[in-house]
Amino acid sequence: MNRAFKIGLRLLTLVVLAASGNASSTGIADTRHNLSITGPGPVKSTSEGEICIFCHAPHSARRDIPYLWNRSDSTASYTPYQSSTLRAAVGQPTGASKLCLSCHDGTVAMGALLTRPLEVPFAGGLRFLPEGRAKLGTDLSDDHPVSLVYDAALAVSNPELADPSTLTSVVKLDKKRELQCTACHDPHENSFGKFLVMTNQYSGLCTTCHDKNGWTLSSHALSGKTWNGAGTDPWPNSTYATVTENACGSCHVPHSAAGHQRLLNYAIEEDNCLICHTGNVATRNIGVELTKPYGHFVQNYSGAHDPVENFTLAGVPKHVECSDCHNPHQSNSAPSPGAPLVSGANAGVGGIDSGGLAVNPAQNEYEICYKCHGDRNVISSLQITRQVAQLNARLEFDPGNPSFHPVAGIGVNPNVPSLLPPYTTASMIRCSDCHNNDSATGPRGPHGSINPFLLAKNYTTADNTTESPFAYELCYGCHSRTSILNDRSFKEHRKHIVVEKAPCSACHDAHGVSSTQGNATNNAHLINFDRNIVSPDILGQLRFEKTGTFRGRCYLNCHGEQHRPKSY
Repeated sequence: MNRAFKIGLRLLTLVVLAASGNASSTGIADTRHNLSITGPGPVKSTSEGEICIFCHAPHSARRDIPYLWNRSDSTASYTPYQSSTLRAAVGQPTGASKLCLSCHDGTVAMGALLTRPLEVPFAGGLRFLPEGRAKLGTDLSDDHPVSLVYDAALAVSNPELADPSTLTSVVKLDKKRELQCTACHDPHENSFGKFLVMTNQYSGLCTTCHDKNGWTLSSHALSGKTWNGAGTDPWPNSTYATVTENACGSCHVPHSAAGHQRLLNYAIEEDNCLICHTGNVATRNIGVELTKPYGHFVQNYSGAHDPVENFTLAGVPKHVECSDCHNPHQSNSAPSPGAPLVSGANAGVGGIDSGGLAVNPAQNEYEICYKCHGDRNVISSLQITRQVAQLNARLEFDPGNPSFHPVAGIGVNPNVPSLLPPYTTASMIRCSDCHNNDSATGPRGPHGSINPFLLAKNYTTADNTTESPFAYELCYGCHSRTSILNDRSFKEHRKHIVVEKAPCSACHDAHGVSSTQGNATNNAHLINFDRNIVSPDILGQLRFEKTGTFRGRCYLNCHGEQHRPKSY
């Protein structure tokens, strides 16, 4: 007995049972797919007593397809799902999906049956599927793709898809190895809700096919956080109460998605994150950080980010979105093993390495920063007018430079007496040690700050600044104020900072000086003068010369005092 005959016999049995009123109470009779007068839902006929007749017929059914089908196909042309990350070819619906759409696209009357001479009437004069999530329409670009060939070649092209040979349980492909609506939905049984073939609690159904790298250890897969009732309900269409139970559903929806590409709950990218990350589910409030005067303002951009964008090439539009720095499928709470390595919050994010090459995933935090602050710098002008002007942070932090803060490599200066414990000359730091949220109790990371340059602490760069612990709070976080003002590394520090009221930035460039522009003699110790404060001497000379350990001389004019040169 072949499979098609068995299916037909089963359906015929269902039709006979339904006509006699003996359909199983655990089957279709108790679901919204029972459109007869006995149906439990709001959409039901006013006259038809048979249950299965709205899809199947024991006699005079269509012969061009199996299933004893009792409906005509829709003649609509559909807009299929597409995205830049989709590896499969998706065209017009076929197979079982086309049959489902004969009701669910809303173009064919529900009561238009091949075995009924007249259209079956529905309560309230309803003819077509009413508006709601079940009515998919003809634009399927906001719905999970169907009628695509899911074979080994597709799984090879996208390693985050399960091998189709493993789909042998309730999630199944059709005879042509195509994924149809019936892979996820059983139209005859609704034990799991939404006619799903299995429960999607903890995204069990989604992860049957989608094997996302790092997902099982991610916070979105494991967090037991619940909604506190404030703001917008993050899971309005779910009966599950925690992040881990909703899992994929916290960001994605398989049908009628507002964000078509990647089926996001909200069309504006950051809304999918901030629905939880405003203190209403996640403990920390990222949303409030984005209202500060300096920050990575994700709310200023929409539709510019693309997961496949290549920062080694020109043409990537200026933007910043949460997913530029965070991979929601891998992000977790693990701390960084040590600078400059990424923490779990940035796990699975691509970047640019010190050589300017793409890396995925980034191993070091600065590699993520270099995507936008390296060769494809989004900043168009320097905040401080430097003698050696450089916008490319990748070049500023290059370990081959004459001097640099130790972000991409250990510093070159073996004598830094001002360093506070636990820092030593062998230490490395992260970009986020300086560029970060200004509140010690707020969420960590460069989301927003009250300080210019998106700094964690105050760093005054104006001339004639009265020295104080606050004026150079950022510097004093790593460098001992006592050591600096007692001239332990440079005997004129106190004179310049306290007496002359010159800011640290008048002489020092906090990032570094590129070896393509500077040298170890003139640009040691991060020397790169602020031209708005420091000018050439009367002979037109403007330079510092290192002459030994803690020794050097300057040729310049500062605060009206000529250095022609002055030695230290």
